[in-house]
Amino acid sequence: MERRFIEEDFPIKEVGKESAREKSIRINNIATLHIWWARRPLATSRSTNYTALIPIDFSQKENTKEFVSKMSSWNNTFNLTMLKKAQQDILKNNHNIPPKILDPFAGGGSIPLEALRLGCETYASDYNPVATLILKCILEFPNQFSKKDNKKNVIKNEYPNNLARDVEKWGYIILEQMRKELSFIYDSNDKKSKITCYLWSKTIPCQNPKCRKEIPLLRQYWLANNTRKIVLYPNVKKNDLTFTLIEDNKLIPKTFDPSIGTISRAIVKCLFCNHTSDATTTRNLFQNKKSGRKLIAIVYQNGQKRRKQYRLPNTKDLESFEKSRKYLSEKEKKISKKIGISPIPDEKLPPIGTLGFRIQRYGLETWGDLFNERQKLVLITLIEKLHDAHTKILEESNNPEYAKAVASYLALLIDKIASSSNEFCRWQPNGEKIADIFGRQAIPMIWDYPETNVLFGASRSFEELFKDVLSLISSLSISKKPGIVTNSSATNIPYPDEYFDGVFTDPPYYDNIPYSHLSDFFYVWLKRSVGFLYPELFSTPLTPKHKEIIAQPEKNSTENSKDFFERMLKESFFEISRVLKTDGTATIVYAHKSTDGWETLINSLLDSGLVITAAWPINTEMPKRLRASESAALASSIYMVCRKWKKEPIGFYRDVKKELKQYLNKKLEQLWTEGILGADFFISAIGSAIEVFGKYEKVVDDKDEQISVLKLLEDTRKNVTDYAINKVIKGEFSDEISQMTRFYILWRWAYGETKISFDGALKMAQSVGIDIEHEWNKGFIIKDKEFIRVLGPDERTEKELSDSYDLIDILHKTLQIWRKGKKEAVDKFLEDKGYKNSEVFKRVAQAISESLPLESIEKKWLDGFLTGFKSDNSQGTNQAKLF
Repeated sequence: MERRFIEEDFPIKEVGKESAREKSIRINNIATLHIWWARRPLATSRSTNYTALIPIDFSQKENTKEFVSKMSSWNNTFNLTMLKKAQQDILKNNHNIPPKILDPFAGGGSIPLEALRLGCETYASDYNPVATLILKCILEFPNQFSKKDNKKNVIKNEYPNNLARDVEKWGYIILEQMRKELSFIYDSNDKKSKITCYLWSKTIPCQNPKCRKEIPLLRQYWLANNTRKIVLYPNVKKNDLTFTLIEDNKLIPKTFDPSIGTISRAIVKCLFCNHTSDATTTRNLFQNKKSGRKLIAIVYQNGQKRRKQYRLPNTKDLESFEKSRKYLSEKEKKISKKIGISPIPDEKLPPIGTLGFRIQRYGLETWGDLFNERQKLVLITLIEKLHDAHTKILEESNNPEYAKAVASYLALLIDKIASSSNEFCRWQPNGEKIADIFGRQAIPMIWDYPETNVLFGASRSFEELFKDVLSLISSLSISKKPGIVTNSSATNIPYPDEYFDGVFTDPPYYDNIPYSHLSDFFYVWLKRSVGFLYPELFSTPLTPKHKEIIAQPEKNSTENSKDFFERMLKESFFEISRVLKTDGTATIVYAHKSTDGWETLINSLLDSGLVITAAWPINTEMPKRLRASESAALASSIYMVCRKWKKEPIGFYRDVKKELKQYLNKKLEQLWTEGILGADFFISAIGSAIEVFGKYEKVVDDKDEQISVLKLLEDTRKNVTDYAINKVIKGEFSDEISQMTRFYILWRWAYGETKISFDGALKMAQSVGIDIEHEWNKGFIIKDKEFIRVLGPDERTEKELSDSYDLIDILHKTLQIWRKGKKEAVDKFLEDKGYKNSEVFKRVAQAISESLPLESIEKKWLDGFLTGFKSDNSQGTNQAKLF
């Protein structure tokens, strides 16, 4: 069977660079249409789709790699000449017929969108109704209803097709109606300035019986912390708390640290009496409805000045909010009669303990509880106006499907407003802007929050968010034949056997993201805005969860969640294999860092009949994304290429081990050259290992007993560990390094100074031959709840290190002595321990230093110490001397 290009080679580094860069691009990026979690970059999707559909021509391999690299650039996303060539290449390999491509876990739509852009007949499905609607707006409507013409829109902009223009027309009609009806809710005393944002703080009463004052819950006091410094300074008197705006960094009192607020990790300190309330007390106060809110600052713009200005709230600001509270009650009853359902979401939040959710512990019960009264009023009024607009669009167009399409984009706009206008957004002082509720794949508790002026504001307002929707509709008109979207489970794909030339997909990652629970945030609003247009999608109270392929303990018992995930994933891979043509290609993306996640994926794949023929790690994340700063998040996703090839019946363990080591060393060298390092290196090796043992029906030992996937993964990790150690310390010194030192070097190289889950730490420890449970909390390995972290020399005690002869402990002790400026003591200590002229000691210190970020204290100590560790040729090539 003919090999595809992606099975032989792929420009990992170049495509990875473009994929990471894409995350910061907003214009014409589908990420701006509507949030979807873990959406794949377009650059990677386009490149992997293309290389999976063309054959390998070794005489043109380098030219093809260069073409793929260029095509992956965001600048070439709409390069018609380049896309035309790619389309022709694909047609040539498929008898001049557009290949049929399916993504059964289509989610945010990146993979099927790029298949459509490459001229394929594209099919996409998802079990989640919210994802299904997003997919329709990306793949179907723009190519089904967009007709290019030269008509001009008289409202705001000019768009080259009727769909974008009509969405714009009705969106601005709704906005004008909203402004006319609700302008009073944003009234202020100053008619010359425009309020763009209100800054709120939740409050609780002090629990000191002698105090009982209201405490504003503030993470910090910065309003602006960039080129200018603006602080909200608390003035505490005996019975009163007021704030002062300080707009000159020099005027901030030296005893005042604006980065330290009144609350951290739910622990609250009273500004009046310094009494501290623990986290349990704070939660209880919220649960017992003893919390409140306080308007603490106003963000506004004055005239033509674009720069944000700040002031304290006045009586008029508070009155405007009270008016919205009163009007909400009246409006809610009216709209409820009109749409036949409470316009404010009264559906229950996920149960306490659900992955990614902490807010229920603070007395929140329904999705409507996430919004203040003015935010609710704006959202339900938008829904009312959308219903009215749909009736008129239908009258004008006399086309129910077209009217549905226009209304759908307006519904997605309401979703965008909801995610930017709730009590769980965050004010970002460094950029002086609002971050929406989904800064991460979770909804954590937020104590102080910004409320945007939806109708007249700037950041996160109706107009600003609407621009993203409008510009995208035109850019999505890329094919004469629209994509075909279905709402279905990947375990029951609604197409016949051997129907597709390619199945390109990104399945869920074990327990990484609670898609259905997170998407309920949008589901409850979509049900009210366009649910009447999609009864097949929005008839249930919340998103369906029974068949969602994710490992969550609350779905089943803790013991069964892994089995459930593996069984469902296996069913989906069986379905992929069933609908894939005999000579077809599948690409499956995976990015979970836990061994449990990989074990279930591998078991599911191996049992499905699909054979992995190649695996490539591609950097798909921004280097400084939020999670990466807190834990060892992966930057790379593994793209595995699968075929319906016949497997070899049996592989003997002794032979497979040799083959595995030989193949891994070759593949690891390539990964190292491509710049795949750290945690990504370990995970990338797993993909390469499956290429070896995945081609056998089973692997057995000399007693004919089957070798488990876990055992094969252990062998893989040991091979990677040996390879990495020698690469990191730049020489064949691994035999001279103790197990604990090997563990420390690998940890700093793979995870730096972050903490990781126990599972990941356990597997690394096993790969170097140590029992982590025996070692933790005795030396540098520390167990912190379900996480493991590694201490540096600045965190360890001299007493703990005094009697150890392990190289890493000696290095830490040496650094502590050096830090005190005792050069002679360093000489003597190293001589006593036998490391004064040790090349291995030097290599280990250098390797650790090179693995750490510049701001690391440990790196600074190491670099300072190493300046005195110079080569002494008289000692030979493997010796060094400390000066």
